[in-house]
Amino acid sequence: MMESDQNLELLTQLLPNIASQMRASLSNIYFAATAIAPASAREKDPALDAKAAILDQAYYQLLRLVNNLTVTSYLKNDQPLSVRDIDLVALIQENCDKCHSLANLLGLKFSFVCAVPSHICAVYRDSIDQLLFQLLSNAFKFTPKGGSVTVELKFAGGKVLLSVSNTGEGISKELLPSLFNRYTHEGLMNPPPHGLGLGLPLCRRIAEGHGGTIMAESREGEGTCITMSIPDRQTGKISTSDVPFDYTGGFNRTLLALSDALPAAAFRVKNQD
Repeated sequence: MMESDQNLELLTQLLPNIASQMRASLSNIYFAATAIAPASAREKDPALDAKAAILDQAYYQLLRLVNNLTVTSYLKNDQPLSVRDIDLVALIQENCDKCHSLANLLGLKFSFVCAVPSHICAVYRDSIDQLLFQLLSNAFKFTPKGGSVTVELKFAGGKVLLSVSNTGEGISKELLPSLFNRYTHEGLMNPPPHGLGLGLPLCRRIAEGHGGTIMAESREGEGTCITMSIPDRQTGKISTSDVPFDYTGGFNRTLLALSDALPAAAFRVKNQD
């Protein structure tokens, strides 16, 4: 078995078990922290709120890591995703609307571009959410103040093209070929605090689960654009619920997904509704 296959086998067997054990301890930490600094007290005391926000951010970052570890077994699964017909424009617009104020905190210009007001196609909603927020987290993290991040959704040639681009630092030519499987290359892993390299592999799996692909274009110092291309199709199966599966445990989904990229001020009590 090749070394990369061995690494993947280890990851998909070991990491979900570690995540399960971490999740219980994290819950205890969070409930203890909220007892010490409840929201009502934080609203009246800005200094307490600022300190508690740092703790909240750390909790969200750990919970995000646990969620990523939980789904590593998904990397080995090559089965198609169970898709349903939804308005993809409305879904992406809804998620982007939640990000504008957070981008402002980072000093970034943020925009969503789509030429049509609505478009029904077959996707797995939760995984599209996960992919979009993963790409936005990376874009926010690696784009300096004053830069811009753009989400663009296109429908052309029987394809859905969802891209997230930024004017950040870009990616070196050496790293681009392994961008979507860097977790199997120990020497190419990013140093802390940039994670375990699981986010983009999960994005690739999501694209492939929709029968599509994902690709990156980047130049050092000029920014990066990552684009998912999936078939533009309908199945006739309509989602039976407008409420997506809550993988966050009831916490603010946007803050959780972007916790690695945001300043602690984003976790003030007024931002957690």
